[in-house]
Amino acid sequence: MEQASEAEDRVIDAAMALAAEDGWRHLALSRIAAAAGVPLTDVYRHFPSKISVLAGLSRRIDRAVLAGGPCEDDDSVRDRIFDLLMRRFDALNAVRPGVVAVLKDLPQDPEAALCQLQALKRSMRWTLDLAGVPAEGLAGQIRVRALGLVYLWVLRTWMQDDSADMAKTMAALDHRLSQAEQLAGTFRLVGRREAPRAANAEQ
Repeated sequence: MEQASEAEDRVIDAAMALAAEDGWRHLALSRIAAAAGVPLTDVYRHFPSKISVLAGLSRRIDRAVLAGGPCEDDDSVRDRIFDLLMRRFDALNAVRPGVVAVLKDLPQDPEAALCQLQALKRSMRWTLDLAGVPAEGLAGQIRVRALGLVYLWVLRTWMQDDSADMAKTMAALDHRLSQAEQLAGTFRLVGRREAPRAANAEQ
């Protein structure tokens, strides 16, 4: 019997492949199910809407980032965050054409865009936590939002990065993190604590 996670991955991969071909906005769940070779009733159990497919992709990317474990203790906070965000871009590369297609269609789908912003906040909180940076309270909320803006800025470069080693993406991320430090010191380590040794992404 196929494991739930395997079926979910097949659905997500099929959705991204189809989105790359024909766009995301008008893609139907029934077509995704057929391409994935998963019964529609099973797809509905895992993903009752297309938005939930995107949420599933976000969770999968989060798990890939978390699976790499915490960064080196000797690294600066800025280097930790750089490494963690590059892990995210590395994971996204596996479904890059589909993700690019989704991002291009999101402005015409406000509900999906809002859900993706909520998922982004969760992902940025995990990123800060894994980097050993407090993400609680008002200061933590500011850090989460600032990191989210950095990520979104760099995402635009990633969408057009045709370099084999993501050199353009890395350069853009380095530049944006430097700007963030200069403007607000958002990524300075406040109340340093050890990055967690093990973590599991939660919805």
